[in-house]
Amino acid sequence: MRVAVLTSGGDSAGMNAAVRAVVKQAIVRGCEAYVVREGYEGLIRGNIEAEGSSDSGAQTPPQVTRDSQGVEANLRFGYGPLLRDWEGDSTDDPTGKNLKGRYIVKVGWDDVRGWMGEGGTIIGTARCAGFRTIEGRMTAAHNLIKEGINALVVCGGDGSLTGADKLRGEWPELVAKLHQNGTITEEQANASKHLVIVGLVGSIDNDMAMTDLTIGAPTALHRICESMDNISTTASSHSRAFVIEVMGRYCGWLALMAGVCGGADFVFIPECPPEAESWEDQMCEVIKRHREVGKRKTMVIVAEGALDKNLKPIKPDYVKDILRNRLQLDTRVTTLGHTQRGGRPCAYDRILPTLQGVEAVNALLESTPETPSYMIGINENKISRIPLVEAVKQTQAIAQAINDKDFESAVKLRDPDFKESFNGFIMTSSLDPEHMLPKEKHLRIAIIQLGAPAGGMNAATRTAARYCLARGHTPLAVQNGFKGLLDDAVFPLSWLKVDSWMTRGGSELGTNRATPDADSLGDIASKFQKHRIDGLFMIGGFEAFTALLTIEEARKHYPQFHVPMIHLPATLSNNVPLTEFSLGSDTSLNALVDACDSIKQSASASRNRVFIVETQGGMCGYLATMGGLATGAVIVYTPESGINLHRLRADVKFLQRRYELDEKGKAEGRLVLKSEKASSVFTLDLMTQVFKEEGGSLFDARSASLGHTLQGGIPSPMDRARATRLSLKCMSFIEENAWAHRSLPEKGRKAKKETAAVITITGSSINFTPVTELVEHADMKNRRGINVWWADYKHLTEIMGSKDYFSGKLD
Repeated sequence: MRVAVLTSGGDSAGMNAAVRAVVKQAIVRGCEAYVVREGYEGLIRGNIEAEGSSDSGAQTPPQVTRDSQGVEANLRFGYGPLLRDWEGDSTDDPTGKNLKGRYIVKVGWDDVRGWMGEGGTIIGTARCAGFRTIEGRMTAAHNLIKEGINALVVCGGDGSLTGADKLRGEWPELVAKLHQNGTITEEQANASKHLVIVGLVGSIDNDMAMTDLTIGAPTALHRICESMDNISTTASSHSRAFVIEVMGRYCGWLALMAGVCGGADFVFIPECPPEAESWEDQMCEVIKRHREVGKRKTMVIVAEGALDKNLKPIKPDYVKDILRNRLQLDTRVTTLGHTQRGGRPCAYDRILPTLQGVEAVNALLESTPETPSYMIGINENKISRIPLVEAVKQTQAIAQAINDKDFESAVKLRDPDFKESFNGFIMTSSLDPEHMLPKEKHLRIAIIQLGAPAGGMNAATRTAARYCLARGHTPLAVQNGFKGLLDDAVFPLSWLKVDSWMTRGGSELGTNRATPDADSLGDIASKFQKHRIDGLFMIGGFEAFTALLTIEEARKHYPQFHVPMIHLPATLSNNVPLTEFSLGSDTSLNALVDACDSIKQSASASRNRVFIVETQGGMCGYLATMGGLATGAVIVYTPESGINLHRLRADVKFLQRRYELDEKGKAEGRLVLKSEKASSVFTLDLMTQVFKEEGGSLFDARSASLGHTLQGGIPSPMDRARATRLSLKCMSFIEENAWAHRSLPEKGRKAKKETAAVITITGSSINFTPVTELVEHADMKNRRGINVWWADYKHLTEIMGSKDYFSGKLD
């Protein structure tokens, strides 16, 4: 199979990672890989036949001087630098491989080297009116047939994917017409009976239905939150109001999540316009209440497609005038514009496109003429194949529902957590008395943080506290973990106290690794009684899991523990069993990516240099594995697989052979990621010396230990959003179980084991799993899960880094 990949429509961060993954996976699976420059425009232009050539534009790869059992044939065609730096139709080409007139380019493994961290799309994109015509699609079909391409991956928005499916549907008819008019031969027609297509959604708006995230949306949210965090400080300093316009013509996801992650006061999005007849009055009333309790800054987020309930556009300048004239607030407008679209992709926008690109090639190879065209999407943490036509149809149905003022249907057609996020924003951003519960339902809920600090801990605490206050509950902050509880370091949180905690890293409450034991359980129970605790919310890593398990087991001795208790996993190691994500792991991955990008830049500047980068993670290899996938590392060492002399020898041999195959003078730096506890014998220093010694004249070696920098600074938007969503679910869990517990007869009142639970993300679902059930999924000695979802990604990391693919062929 010959597989081509193109990017179309608006660019988005992560497109290059997707192209890289498609190219490499195609080669791994035995296919030939092509890129189409300038989107559908390039598909129509095709390859212009060079003067004196009779090959109808077909390319002749550069001659190779070495042959390692066919490896080099797939390794390099030398177009990478041209694809990256090509400008116009200039004939200047120092490599001797001119791209003038070539839009469908066969590429090799090294042509996409270094693309992971590049923003935008290196192969280019363009709006193409010609492809909307039957004549344009016939020309595109002819160009694909000339190159023998029978599989196409399209990365773009719903319009681009619709065009791809239309091309596939018309393909037999187009081939027949091309044969009939003599444009292609009968042999070409017989060889091109079917075209298979898979779509990847590249859109910063996250506006495609039936998938949780689109390529580029997480990075765009990063850009928005970075701007909001910067604006927030000056807004507070001058007690100003800021109206911030973000992208989202037909979808309010960016604006909504920016409001959630940035601690905004009010949000305008097309799917959920204000319900009040006069939204101006509603907005002013909310902001006035915030100012009355002492808030010094005001932030209002406006999606560019924001509407009121009568479909009248809501514009930032008008919002500014309302705030100035009615509330006398010094107000500014900031339009973020295309800054949201650009920049380096965040960690998730490297990992997600890589996984989707790999799945796209697998879907192509498994396709038959009868299978539908698929879109590769994601639900929670599960990569899935979705019928492309259904996804596009549902996406268009959302726009129609908005036009019909059927906003309830529009929200339902979005991903499942859209409405949850909106309701959560309303609950935690406004001091609205309508959410208040009757006094007999009020609870005292203790919030405690355990283990090492992790990004998102404070965001989770803020959300829990705000929810409690909105409902009439008392949120009790426990400082310094269980030690603080024993010292009576317990105090109620106020609405304003936690206002700025969404963007703060570390742990504002203070945390440590001390957990309850047999000697302290009695004292802890007495503190539960003293502070009249009706529910316990624990935020932390493996320590919180073991603490909850200990307290649940002690219920038979201490009736004070018969209250609902919930653990929200928060640890950069992501080592809590059965859950696929912990708060802080995304922040840590982004810190790792930032550090490795700088290190790789240094390694590449020094040319033949290998950097061995040591990460945190304890006895869990999650951070090293996913970090390797996000940074393009060639080798990853984890505690699960360990390090031995045989493997070290094989890895050194691979690096030697790999550098031998690099073009002279053009070798780049490479990364090796090592988890801090991958081996107690093969330390970072020892491995660096071995690599340096064995590299000889081929490559040098250096080391870098990232240490506690991986705890990150400001939490990532992903961790903030996840903290908000999961905390709200945890509060609902405590409410429901506490009320059910109160309804039981007081004498002999006991809590069920299900009321001591861990909130877990597994596949595409969020569950409350009893802590006692997690034990069978835990490796208690090594403090990690037994069967982890990311285990196979280590293999994928080394495939993408070339080690697993090439090393076996180089022996």
